[in-house]
Amino acid sequence: MDPKPPPLASPAPPPRSPARSPEPVEPAPGAVTPPSWARHAVVGPPGPPSRARRLTAPLGILAAAVTAFVYVGAVDPNEPGHYPVCPLVRFTGILCPGCGGLRSAHAFVHGDLATALGANAFAVAGYLVFAVVMALWLVRAVRGTPFRITLGPVWWWSAGALLAVFSVVRNLPFGSALAP
Repeated sequence: MDPKPPPLASPAPPPRSPARSPEPVEPAPGAVTPPSWARHAVVGPPGPPSRARRLTAPLGILAAAVTAFVYVGAVDPNEPGHYPVCPLVRFTGILCPGCGGLRSAHAFVHGDLATALGANAFAVAGYLVFAVVMALWLVRAVRGTPFRITLGPVWWWSAGALLAVFSVVRNLPFGSALAP
């Protein structure tokens, strides 16, 4: 009969006093340890973003749009050499939906709405839609409510069809009023 080896007993941990903070334990050599900032991290869902953080995206996009309009307002696209020529017009003679957009923006910045509409009416409508969307986004960001645009497929197909009709009609003889 083989004698049984005695059971392996682990020594009991030393008692801790509640008033004393636990002693730091040194990690084993070669052990992966988290960075110091992560050792005291609070785990849980993040709180709501601050107002400044909520306004960062809409104000950044608005600043970029204002900068672009200021530049186009200062550098006249009617003067040759300032902007590249549309390659579709250059090689085919067909006006794309964006042709006249820079001239439209230049006139819009200078307050000449009739010239802006004559250069590209679709672009002027886009400026107004952009302004409404930005206003809604900024108001919702200040209030702390999420901003989502959920348009169904009918809206997207309608917008695409309108853009296609605009593109075709402005290239036909009877649609010359839509050409820049």
